[in-house]
Amino acid sequence: MAAITNNQTTPPTNIFFLSSYFRSLSKTPQRLRKRVLATWTPEQELNQMRLRSGADMKRKLTWFDLIALGVGGMLGVGVFVTTGPVAKDKSGPAVLVSYVIAGISALFSSLCYTEFSIQIPVAGGAFSYLRVTFGEFVGYFAGANILMEYVLSNAAIARSFTEYLCTTFGQEDPNAWRVEVDGLMEGYNMLDFPAVALIILLTLSLCRSTKESSMLNTVMTVFHVVFFGFIIIAGICYGNTENLIQPKSLAPYGVKGIIDGAAIVYFSYIGYDSVSTMAEEIQNPSKSLPLGIIGSVLIVSVLYCLMALSLCLMVPYNKISSSASFSVAFQHIGWKWASNIVGAGASLGIVASLLVAMLGQARYLCVIGRARLVPSWFAKVHPTSGTPQNATIFLGFCQASIALFTELSIVLEMISIGTLLVFYLVANALIYHRYAIKTNNPPIYTLIFLLLLSSASIGFSISWNLNHQPRWGLVLFGVCMMAITATFQYLMSSGSIQNRENHEWQVPFMPWPAALSIFLNVFLMATLRKLSYERFGVWACFITLFYLLYGVHSTYQAEEIEMEMEGDDGGMREQYCPNSNGEQSKVDIQVL
Repeated sequence: MAAITNNQTTPPTNIFFLSSYFRSLSKTPQRLRKRVLATWTPEQELNQMRLRSGADMKRKLTWFDLIALGVGGMLGVGVFVTTGPVAKDKSGPAVLVSYVIAGISALFSSLCYTEFSIQIPVAGGAFSYLRVTFGEFVGYFAGANILMEYVLSNAAIARSFTEYLCTTFGQEDPNAWRVEVDGLMEGYNMLDFPAVALIILLTLSLCRSTKESSMLNTVMTVFHVVFFGFIIIAGICYGNTENLIQPKSLAPYGVKGIIDGAAIVYFSYIGYDSVSTMAEEIQNPSKSLPLGIIGSVLIVSVLYCLMALSLCLMVPYNKISSSASFSVAFQHIGWKWASNIVGAGASLGIVASLLVAMLGQARYLCVIGRARLVPSWFAKVHPTSGTPQNATIFLGFCQASIALFTELSIVLEMISIGTLLVFYLVANALIYHRYAIKTNNPPIYTLIFLLLLSSASIGFSISWNLNHQPRWGLVLFGVCMMAITATFQYLMSSGSIQNRENHEWQVPFMPWPAALSIFLNVFLMATLRKLSYERFGVWACFITLFYLLYGVHSTYQAEEIEMEMEGDDGGMREQYCPNSNGEQSKVDIQVL
C-alpha cells in the first residue's frame, strides 16, 4: 500500500489559470448546490482535515495555561478601551450593570463554546463547529466575521497601547506619539507607529513557539491581576460614593443607556473564544477546556465589574476621559504618580490581550485554509515551531496596516456586531447538534424551535427600541420565548441525555442556556447603531462575493473532484484509532 502525500491532497492548480477559472464560474450554480450545505463529521475535522497542515501543532498547554490565556486575552481590552467612553456617553455610573449583563451573555455563550470544543477539539473554533452543524457556507461566514473581529479589535487595542504608553511617560495628550498627516480623512489622519511596532514584535514572537508565548502571557497576566487589585483598592478606598449619583443619578441615561452600553462593552469579552482555538495544543482537552473557558469568563467578569465601580467612584461620569480613562482618573484625585503606574500597567495588559488574540486569529485562518475556503498556503504549520506561521504573518500585516491609520471609535461597534452574530450562530448550532444530529429526532422540529425563538427575540428587541409604544409587546414576546423553550424541552427532553460518550462534559439544563444566549445576543445586536449595520453589510457582501468567486470552486476541487478520483482508483480507506483519552488520533490515509 502506498501512502498519499500531502502534495497529492492539494487541489489542482489549473483553477488559477484564467481560462479554466472562467469555465469554473459558469458552473457556480451547480457547485453551490453541492457545497453550500456540505458538512464534515467531527472525526473528519479531527483527522482528515489536520492532514492538510502537514505538521501537527504541539500539545504543550495545560488547564492553567488556558485560564491564563483567557484572562490575559480579555483583561487588557474592556476596562482600558471601552469602560471610559461607555460610562461617559451611554450608561453613566451604571456601566457596572452593563458589564453584568454582558458578562451573563458571555457566560451563556462560553458554555456553548465549551461543549463544542470538547466534542471537536480542533483549532477552528466557531468555524469548525458551524461547518459540522450547518454546512460549509455558514461556517465560512462565521469564520470570516471572526477574522474581521480579531483584525479590527487587535488594531484598536494596539492604538490604545500607544495612548496608555504616553501617560506612562507623563504625556497628557494621548496623541502625543502619533503623527498627524494633513490631507487624510478625519479619523484616519493620525499615524500610529508604536502600535505597528508592537504588532510586528508580537507576530515574530508567535511565529516562534506557542508554549513560550503562553509563558510570556502568564507572567504578564499575573502582574496585570496584581495591578488590577491596586486600582480596585485605590478607587474603592479613596473614591467618593457621591460620584455614583452625581451630577444626575446612578443611571442618567436610563435603562436603555445601560443596555446600549452592554452591547458595546461586550467587546471586552473578546478573547475567551481564543481559548477554544488552542484545542489542538492542549494536553487533556476534555478536562482542560471547561476550566479554561468558563473559569476565565467568571474571573474576568468579577474584575471588570470592580474596575468599572472603581472608575466611577474616582470621577463623576460626565468628567471621565474617553482616552486613557483610568490614568486621567488618578490625575483627578491628585495621584499623578499613580497615573504613570496605571499607564504602564494598562500597556502591559493590552500587550497580553493582543498576544492571545493574535494566537487565536492565526488558528482560525489556518483551519479555514485547511477547508480550502482560502488559499491552502494559510493552512501550513511550520514543522519546527509547530505554529501556523503563514497565517500569523499575513494577519499581523493586515492589523498593522489598520492600526497605522484607523481610530478606535470607527471600528468599535463594527467589532461588537460581528462578535454577537457569531455567538448567536454557535448557540443555535449547539441546540441543533444536541437535539437533531446526535439523536434520531426529526431535524424539522429543532429548526422550527430555533426559528420561533429567534423571531420572539427579534420581536422583544423591536418592542424595546420603540420608545413611544406600549410595553405590552415586551411581556408578550417574553412569555412566548419562555413558553416556546419550555415546550421544546418537554417534547425533546430525551435528546439531551442520549449518545453521551465517555461521560464527556455537556451544558446542563439544556436548552435554556443556549436559548438565553440566542435571546441576549439578538437583543444586544438590536441596540447597535444603523451605521454598524451598514458597515457590516458591506463586509458581508464582500465575503459572500469572495465565496462565490473563489471559495465554492476551491472546495469543490478539493472535495468533490477528489472523491470522484478516489472512486476511480478503487476507493480509499481512512482509519481512525482512539487514543488512551478516548480522542480520535490522526493516522495516515492509505490506498488499497
